[in-house]
Amino acid sequence: MEYVMLFAETPAERGRRETQDAPVYWGAWTAYMEALQAAGVMRGGAGLLPPEAGTTLRLRGAERLVQTGPFADSQEQLGGYVLLDVPNLDAALEWAARAPCAGAGAVEIRPILSAGG
Repeated sequence: MEYVMLFAETPAERGRRETQDAPVYWGAWTAYMEALQAAGVMRGGAGLLPPEAGTTLRLRGAERLVQTGPFADSQEQLGGYVLLDVPNLDAALEWAARAPCAGAGAVEIRPILSAGG
């Protein structure tokens, strides 16, 4: 079964990317991604630039509302995602629990909509 894991990080966790703690931060993510690949359950994924780099579009009738930066008023922001192919939700939860951001942020797991709906 295919799932997407959405990694939500706090500003403090995201900030570690640019500090003297960066090698520890990136080392944890590298080890996690390598474990996913070695287990053969990772189908793809990527990290994302910070929320400030994003743009949100909303259509209200014929009007386009474009907002730069994060649209969610939340401490946790989407930091990346992984596409998984695992037997069931329990297996996806096991991988989510190992994500470096699970302790300070969150990992959302969603089944992927199949082509037939």
